[in-house]
Amino acid sequence: MPAAGPVTGGGAAGGDVPSGETVITNGGREHGVRAAGRSVRARLQDRLAAWDPGLLRLAAGLRTTGAVALTPAVLALLRADVKHLVAGAMAAMAATFAIRERQPARQAVTLALGLPVALASVSLGALLNSRVVAGDVFFVALIFCAVYGRRFGDRGTALGMIGFQVYFLSLFVGAATDALPGLYGVLAVAFVCSAVVRFALVPVTPAGVLRRLRQAFRARLARLLTAQSALLDAGPDEVEDALKAVRERTARLHETAMMIQGRLAEGTPDEATAHLVQRRIAEAEIAAERLGLLLLTARSAERADTLTLHLPGAPVPSGGRLPVRDEATDTLRRELQALRRLVEQPVGQAAGTAPAQVRNRLLGYRDEENLPPASGAVQDVFRGVGEAARAVMGLRTALEGPQDESGDSPATARSREELEAEDAAIGGGEEDREEPTGLRRPTTRAAVQVAVGSAAAIAGGELLSAQRWYWAVLTCWIVFLNTTSTGEILVKGYRRLVGTVLGVVAGLGLAVLAGHHTWTAFALVLVCVFAVFCTAPLSYTLMSFIVTAALGLLYTLLHTYTPAVLVLRVEETALGAACGVLAAAFVLPVRTGHRTNELLTTVLERLAEVTDAAVDQLSGNPAAGLLDLARDLDQALADLRSATQPLTHPVTPLRGRRDTARYVVALLETCAYHARSLAATAELLPTHPSIAADPRLRGACRRIAHNIDVITAHLGGERGDARVETGPSIASLLETGSGGVPRYGRITDRVLRHLQRLDEGVVGLARPLDVPVAAPGR
Repeated sequence: MPAAGPVTGGGAAGGDVPSGETVITNGGREHGVRAAGRSVRARLQDRLAAWDPGLLRLAAGLRTTGAVALTPAVLALLRADVKHLVAGAMAAMAATFAIRERQPARQAVTLALGLPVALASVSLGALLNSRVVAGDVFFVALIFCAVYGRRFGDRGTALGMIGFQVYFLSLFVGAATDALPGLYGVLAVAFVCSAVVRFALVPVTPAGVLRRLRQAFRARLARLLTAQSALLDAGPDEVEDALKAVRERTARLHETAMMIQGRLAEGTPDEATAHLVQRRIAEAEIAAERLGLLLLTARSAERADTLTLHLPGAPVPSGGRLPVRDEATDTLRRELQALRRLVEQPVGQAAGTAPAQVRNRLLGYRDEENLPPASGAVQDVFRGVGEAARAVMGLRTALEGPQDESGDSPATARSREELEAEDAAIGGGEEDREEPTGLRRPTTRAAVQVAVGSAAAIAGGELLSAQRWYWAVLTCWIVFLNTTSTGEILVKGYRRLVGTVLGVVAGLGLAVLAGHHTWTAFALVLVCVFAVFCTAPLSYTLMSFIVTAALGLLYTLLHTYTPAVLVLRVEETALGAACGVLAAAFVLPVRTGHRTNELLTTVLERLAEVTDAAVDQLSGNPAAGLLDLARDLDQALADLRSATQPLTHPVTPLRGRRDTARYVVALLETCAYHARSLAATAELLPTHPSIAADPRLRGACRRIAHNIDVITAHLGGERGDARVETGPSIASLLETGSGGVPRYGRITDRVLRHLQRLDEGVVGLARPLDVPVAAPGR
C-alpha cells in the first residue's frame, strides 16, 4: 500500500523510487527523521503494551523498587546501622506491595492505617520474641486474623498482609524491646518513603491504567492480526505453529479484554461510558476471533470448528495444510495487512486521506457488491475483514471521541450511523449474587486451614531450627495466597520448593559477588525486587528462585550468611509446603474435583443466563443487561481455567484426566464465544433493521436450555432419568411451522450458526462429563 505521506522530489538520480517508499528532500529531512523516531517509539510502546498490559507489572516493580531504594538511602543519611537498613527495606516492600486498591484516596487511607498496624505488630514481635509458647500462639492468631481479613476487601487484605509481614520482619532482624524506638523510626521512614514513591514519583490513576490497557488491547489485536496473516500464508510444515500462535494471541487478547472490564467502573467518568467501552471491546474481540475462524475455514475443504481455536494441540482441519494461492487471496493478504495498520494507527494520526481511503475500502466489504470474485469461504473472510474494520472504527470512536468524517464513503457513513444509533441505546445493570456464609465462606475456611498449617509449621520448624523456624510459616502462608483447592496448593508448594532449591545455588553466587560491600548487595537486592514483579505473573517458580537469591544477599548484609543457612531455608520451605498441603487436605478440605465441578456448574449457569437473555431479546422481548451477563460468564470461565491448572499440569500422572480437563475447558471457551456473539448480535437488534426479532427462536432453543440443565444436575449428583437431547439442526427447527415466512427475512444466518455451534458444544460436553445422551429421535 502506498505510504501515507506525500512523495516529494522527482525521484533519485540514476534510479527509480521503490514502490511504497517516501523520498524526502533536504528541506523535509528533519521532519522525516522526527516521523521515523516517532514510528520507532510507537512500535516500542506497542510491544511493551502487549507484553505488560496497562504497564501494571512495570508500575508495581518501579514503585516497590523505588520505595526499597529510597528508604535505606534516607536511613543512611540518618546514620542508621545495617540491621535498620535491612528492616527499612523490608518494611517499605511490605507497605508498597500490600496495597492493591485502585483509587489514590483509598490507597492513602490504607497506607495511613497500615502504619499503626505495623507499629503494633513489631511491638508484639519484640515483646514475645523471647516467650516461645506465647509468641507462637499469637503468631497463629495473627495469621488467622490476617487471612480472615480478606473478607473485608482490598483494605482488609492489605492490613492483614502488613501485620503479618512486619511481625515476620521482627523475627528476621531479631527485634528486642530496647530496640523498639529505633524500629518505630525505621517503620515511619519506610511508610513515608512508600507514600512519596506511590503518590509523587510513580503515580498511577485508574483512568491512566485504563488508557494504557486500551493501548495494550490495540497492540495485542494487531499482533493477533499478524498471526492470522501468517496462518493464511503458512506452508504444510508451518501451519501447526501458525495455528498455535493464533490460539495464544487470541487468549491474550481475551485476557486484556477481561482486565479492561474489571477496571471500567473506576477508570471511566460515568456508567454510560463504561458500557460503551465494554461493548466496543467485546465487539472487537468477537470480530477478531471470528476472522481467525474464517481464515482457517478458507484454508480447508470444510468449515472449521470453533473448538480448533481453543483446544491446545487440536489438529488442522483436513485440507487445510496447503495455502491457497490466487488473485483473491493475494488481495486478502494485502487487506489483512491494511487492517493491521489501521489498528496500529496512533492516536491523532487517524485523520488524513490515506487512512480514510483504507478505512473506506475495508468497510466496503460489508456490501455484497464489493466482494471480489472468489469461493464462498474466501468471500466470508472479506466480509469478516469488513466487520473487523467496523469494530475497529467503533472502538476508536469510543476511546478517542468523534472522528474526522470528511472522507467518508457511503459504506463508512452507514457504519458510523449504525454505531451512533447503538451508542444512544446503551444501558444495563448488574445483579447482586448471594455469598456463602460461615465455614463455607472461602476466607473463613482459608483462615482456619492456614492457622492449622502454620501451627504445624511452627512445631516442625522449631525442631529444625530454633532461630529460623519462621521460614516454614512463611511458606505455609504463601501457598494459601490466591489458592482454593488442595490441588492448587500442592502445585504452588511444589513450584515454590523447586524455585527455592535453584535459588539457593544463585544465592551462593550472589553472596560471593557482593562480598562485604553493603551497597553492592543492596543494588543486587533492588535488581531482584524489580525482577520479581516482572516474572510473578509469568512463572511462580522463577519468582521463588529470585526471592531466594535475594534472601542470600540479605543474610550477607546481616553477616549471618553461611551455606548451611540457605540449606536450612530449603528444608524449612519443604516443611512449610508440606504443612500447607496437609492442612488443605484434612482441614475443611476442598477437593480439586469438587472445586472444578462447582466452577463448572457456575460456568454452565452463566452460559444459560447469557444464552437465554440473548435469545429472549432476539425473540422480541425487552432488552436485558447482556454485557454484564457476558462479563460474569467470562469471569466464571477464567476461575475454572485457573482451578483446572493442577489437573492440566505437565507432570500430572493422570494423563487421561488432564486431556479431559483441557477438552472440557476448550469446549466451554467455544460455547462462551458463541454466547458472546449472540449477546453482541442481540444488542444490535434495536438499531439494525437487517436483524429483526423472530419469536420462533425461543422455542427452537429450548433444547440448549434443557441440555445445560441436565448437565448441571448431573454435576450436582442428581442422577435421574433426564438425558441430553440431540436432534435436527436449529435452522431446521425454525423452518418447521414457519408458515411460509422466509428464514433469512427474519434472522441472519450468522445468528443461526452461533446457535447451532452452541447447541453442538453443549451436547459435546456430555461425553467427557459422563452424562447420558438420548438416542436421536427418542
